[in-house]
Amino acid sequence: MRILITGSSDGLGLLTAKLLSQRSHQVILHARNSSRAHDATTACPDAYACITGDLSTLSGIRAFAQEADKHGPYGAIMHNAGLFRGPFRRTEDGLPALVAVNTLAPYILSCLMKTPKRLIFVSSGLHQNGNAGLNDIDWKQRGEGNWNDMQAYADSKLHNIMFAFGFHRRFGIPTASVDPGWVKTKMGGENAMDDLDAAVETFAMVCTGEGAASAKEVGHFYQMEEISAGEEGQAQSYTNRSLRQEAKDVETQEKLFKILEGITGVKVPE
Repeated sequence: MRILITGSSDGLGLLTAKLLSQRSHQVILHARNSSRAHDATTACPDAYACITGDLSTLSGIRAFAQEADKHGPYGAIMHNAGLFRGPFRRTEDGLPALVAVNTLAPYILSCLMKTPKRLIFVSSGLHQNGNAGLNDIDWKQRGEGNWNDMQAYADSKLHNIMFAFGFHRRFGIPTASVDPGWVKTKMGGENAMDDLDAAVETFAMVCTGEGAASAKEVGHFYQMEEISAGEEGQAQSYTNRSLRQEAKDVETQEKLFKILEGITGVKVPE
């Protein structure tokens, strides 16, 4: 299977790419610039290709969509690129970089690129604190002076779950959102306590549609854990972490799509 993973120059994206490459999948890496692309291909030499692209600007996202499509068609696209803590970082479009990378990029890429066989959006348990009212997504009303990175991140992770349900309904393909848990990565920090290996296995499973992912056309996954299965050895189960029910609401999904169409000028294909 050919799989594109955005934000795969380090962290969970890179670890998932390495695992899938080892299992003979054709993985397309993504890095923000040539320096990070070099690091990524050095760390994952079995990758099929690596595409550079800045997902913090509307022009950069559009350019990446065109370049990435040249390497398709894809069995799966995982929208993993994301920013967490930090300042407003106003882009050339006047938007916070976090909003562009976490929300606008997966939306635009899903709309503009050729539809893969599977779509995956990386979320977080922090989506529980997201604003389900979808107010001021681009922070134009609140402005840089009222910037709150934790709130913006929580909002974006709620959007990511909504994308899984909304694009499944629009495109009719298997989709998923996945929460890796709190794991030790550059983003998660050294105090993280969840199982990193289990998170990577879960990411790989959702990308390929194997295991528990094969039973769901659309859903939200948390990391895998092993449970005792008596004399038969170990069996795998998937921890259910609750998600905001608003993410499943069709009217809320359509409201989000309409807002993002207004911000980006990109419409979900009919």
